Amino acid sequence: MTRTVDTTQELAAFLRTRRERLDPDDFGLPSRRQARRTPGLRREEVAELAGVSIDYIVRLEQARGLRPSAEVVEALARALRLAPDERAYLFDLAQQRPRTADKLATAAAPPLARLVTDLSPLPAMLMNHRYDILAWNGEMTKLLLDFGTLPPAQRNSMWLCLLHPEIREFYVDRERVVREGVAHLRTAWAAHPEDHALADLIAEFTAGDREFARWWGERDVKVMGRGRKEMRHPVAGLIGVHFETLTPLQDPDQLLVIYRAADDGSRVALERLFAR
Repeated sequence: MTRTVDTTQELAAFLRTRRERLDPDDFGLPSRRQARRTPGLRREEVAELAGVSIDYIVRLEQARGLRPSAEVVEALARALRLAPDERAYLFDLAQQRPRTADKLATAAAPPLARLVTDLSPLPAMLMNHRYDILAWNGEMTKLLLDFGTLPPAQRNSMWLCLLHPEIREFYVDRERVVREGVAHLRTAWAAHPEDHALADLIAEFTAGDREFARWWGERDVKVMGRGRKEMRHPVAGLIGVHFETLTPLQDPDQLLVIYRAADDGSRVALERLFAR
């Protein structure tokens, strides 16, 4: 059964997992490890750090229908020492972060599609928050595959990493690439609780891939704007690329991804590949 975000339940689970990951020693709290039945901070310790009542924390973690204010969300984020992406995720779950787009992107904005083409010879593609691939140039086709030959439902970078027989083995550090993708999807899932297509996609991945299901359950959240990937290309051999992800101001739900060679050897390999 397809399920979009139950923000109350997910908020409760997220708060519990983040509380349990904390080390009491990092907060200068009394060392009473023998009395601690569960890892991390106690609820009363989080309540004291956030300046709220213990009962309030209990009710939040039991998903009893509370909707914390922006001030309380900020206090909880500080108390739990959340990273920036985790803080944004918490604000999304509490429905306290303003939406930047009213309409979900399912097709490439024409100016952005033209920009993707104009970025040649740099491999480039346009995606939405689900990782659906909306537009691409010829260099990206030669580097990865011809997305135009795939059914629209398979033009999704996470689907390709998990289920496509060639792309599944394409990345040298596949676990890191997939885990980063899972963390991005969880962030998008909270930011778009009304997106049934995204919920369907996550349900398909969870049912079809044990690794995805396990990593999804860890509730890691992170937006990867840039980084490096190592690829095993069937023609060009080992290639390292740096990627940069840009968000257009007028189309904030569309993501422009650009690849660049990470070293001289990769640059030469890409030039030969694109010249074929």
